[in-house]
Amino acid sequence: MVQVARKTKLFANHSKTQANCITEIQKKYLVYKLKPFEPDNGSSVASVLERMSTQVSFQGRNLGLAFNAWRQALSEKTILSFGLAGAMVPAGMRKTIVCLIKNRLIDVIVSTGANLFHDTCETLGLPHYLGTPLVNDVELCRGKINRIYDVYTRDTDLNRADEYIAKFAAELENRPYPTAEFFYRLGEKLSKTTSEEGILTAASQSGVPVYCPSVADSSIGITLVSKFYTDLIYKQDGKSGFIFDVLSDVSDLGRLVAAAPQSGIIFVSGGVPKNFIQQSEITAELMGLGKPGHKYAIQFTSDAPHWGGLSGCTFEEGQSWGKIASDCKKVIVFCDATIALPLMVTGLAEVKAGAKRPWKPQFKIGREVQFTF
Repeated sequence: MVQVARKTKLFANHSKTQANCITEIQKKYLVYKLKPFEPDNGSSVASVLERMSTQVSFQGRNLGLAFNAWRQALSEKTILSFGLAGAMVPAGMRKTIVCLIKNRLIDVIVSTGANLFHDTCETLGLPHYLGTPLVNDVELCRGKINRIYDVYTRDTDLNRADEYIAKFAAELENRPYPTAEFFYRLGEKLSKTTSEEGILTAASQSGVPVYCPSVADSSIGITLVSKFYTDLIYKQDGKSGFIFDVLSDVSDLGRLVAAAPQSGIIFVSGGVPKNFIQQSEITAELMGLGKPGHKYAIQFTSDAPHWGGLSGCTFEEGQSWGKIASDCKKVIVFCDATIALPLMVTGLAEVKAGAKRPWKPQFKIGREVQFTF
């Protein structure tokens, strides 16, 4: 009987301790009640995104959280670097990115060469065409048509853009050019050629530097070793053609994030632009300038982290390298960027986020990108 009473008392004490533990854990986690999202036909895109951050879950909530994080970064003294990968220009995102530039919702662009080449095409009036992936690609090849998932483009149009870039490059001085200077000057030339707005024309007019560390991995790189280009160069006495100085780009971005009060990063997909921007904090450190890591980090991607690739890797992984600050406000939206980006930029434009910035860098783009705050 004594043993039974002892066990009963022990069990009662255990239950009481367990109940207290459960209560404490529930107080910690069960703080915010989910209020289901209710459609409102009078809502703006911005208000929908704001409500999504608390009234829906999964990637819908992340989209709303990314919107809030972007707005918060713009409300502080933050330099925002924008990484652009994936076939975003052929997918119809050119004017969306132009909106980001003109309203200074971003400060620096790092892009793949492909996006900048297709931007040049569209700015010159050379269109992409709506198509379908359910098509005979061998027949497209015979018809001199190229496919980017469900978008088509003509060989003749691409060749015209090739010739335009080749003629532009043949006029440059015979010296090394940082990619930021090359694309700034290309944007200037395009502005004089056409009235159509593109990423490069908007960037040159707004003084936003555009870097392309993987320029060789694009039609631009191919153009600059083409027979058409080399024939132009050989006709000029004593000229061997310019070369890219990509190491200047590395130095520029390292100096920039080191000098800024704090830095934020926004990625469309991943690829080379993601790593190039993230590594700027490491660059600053190795240059002896030292920085604590990016304070804001947002990404829109359909890549998953468990395959080990950079495009899908988490910002937490970046913290292990010292690229991302320990107190960084970070959001990854696992979503097709062609869904997320139009909503995000429309929402930011609605609340005039760029106009309310208390601070933004000003650039002078040449052989070295100079900046003032």
